[in-house]
Amino acid sequence: MTPLSTPDPRRRQLRRLKLIALAMLLAMLAGFVLSHWMGERGVWAWVGAFCEAAAVGALADWFAVVALFRRPLGLPIPHTAIIPHSKDRIADSLAVFVRDQFLEPQALLARLQVFDPASRLGSWLAEPARARMLADMARGWALQALDFLDEAAVRRSIQAFVIQQLRQWNAAATAGELLGLLTADNRHQRVLDEGLTRVGDWLGNEAVKQRASALIVRYIQREWPKLASTVNWVKPIDEIGDSLAERLAHAVLAELQQILAQPEHPLRRDYEMWLGQYIQRLRSDPALAARVEDLKQQMIDHPAVQDYVQGLWARIHASLREDLASEDSALAGHLRRSLAAVGQSLQDDPALREALNQHLMDGAERLTSRLREGVTQHIAQTVKGWDERHLVEQLELNVGRDLQFIRFNGTLVGGLIGLLLHALTVWLHW
Repeated sequence: MTPLSTPDPRRRQLRRLKLIALAMLLAMLAGFVLSHWMGERGVWAWVGAFCEAAAVGALADWFAVVALFRRPLGLPIPHTAIIPHSKDRIADSLAVFVRDQFLEPQALLARLQVFDPASRLGSWLAEPARARMLADMARGWALQALDFLDEAAVRRSIQAFVIQQLRQWNAAATAGELLGLLTADNRHQRVLDEGLTRVGDWLGNEAVKQRASALIVRYIQREWPKLASTVNWVKPIDEIGDSLAERLAHAVLAELQQILAQPEHPLRRDYEMWLGQYIQRLRSDPALAARVEDLKQQMIDHPAVQDYVQGLWARIHASLREDLASEDSALAGHLRRSLAAVGQSLQDDPALREALNQHLMDGAERLTSRLREGVTQHIAQTVKGWDERHLVEQLELNVGRDLQFIRFNGTLVGGLIGLLLHALTVWLHW
């Protein structure tokens, strides 16, 4: 069962005040009739003067008050029912009033400038408790946002986006640019030096020499087994392998040292030429670019890559949720420290405060200029769209109480004026 709506107390109060005003009018009319019936002599003359003028004042104010909202007694008297007939004009005037008095850009900007929002914001953010509160609020909002997200849809969107970007990526051109950066300032030569140094360190390792010796021995035994069994070697095969491995290592190390010591070594020139030609081919050779593109597409279509891309959101989502759910959230802590740093900077740096205030002033001016006409039109159209009876009822409920006091005052003031006029008449007849 739907409960009955509570009566508006304003309506009950307005009705009571109207009855009081009407009672006062009836009392003045009764007093006027009674004074005439008593002969208008002595005190009754004064009562008659008071009641007559009071009744006129009450009727005049009743007419004025009623004429604002409707036609008195339903009579087509000119310039009555002012509010319903002037609704459009009132709407335009109200909109212009709000625009000029409340949305004047210079007035708003002057108040904003005195307010000094940058300084107040800095003081507010510098409080650790407030920075923590904002960070915790942001952490809670982020957790709620994660719950609202459709994980399947996000996962599909991320997969589609990443795959699309990978397919549109020109891998050959990017490789050419990267290698071009590598060759700038002879960086590629430093890379070659580092590689050769590591190869030299590797060859000088005793374990590597032993593996090379074992490899040589196995090769000799496999390739010349009969020779190995019949020839009377001066030294055992193992010693020969060790000797060859040592000589090979020394030979390779000597060559590496020459390459490292000579900037114009033939190997360096060959390396330089090959790398330059390959970079140029990556940039301009359609066949090589097509092979790189084909390798890229094969990589994209590989099930492992597809599974990895599809699982990106699950990993991101899990990491975000785990961090945001923690009271010691790294993201919230970073935000808290950033907010505190911003607040401290605003307190310590007058130039920063001035710049922020200027940005806020410029933004407020642009926003006010854009909203000014829009708000004006909205107010005017809203008021014009109101039902006339509803408009009259709402206005009467809000200001009708004060208007009834005008009727009270009109009755009393009219009576007093009647007394004054009667006194003047009596004085003139003396």
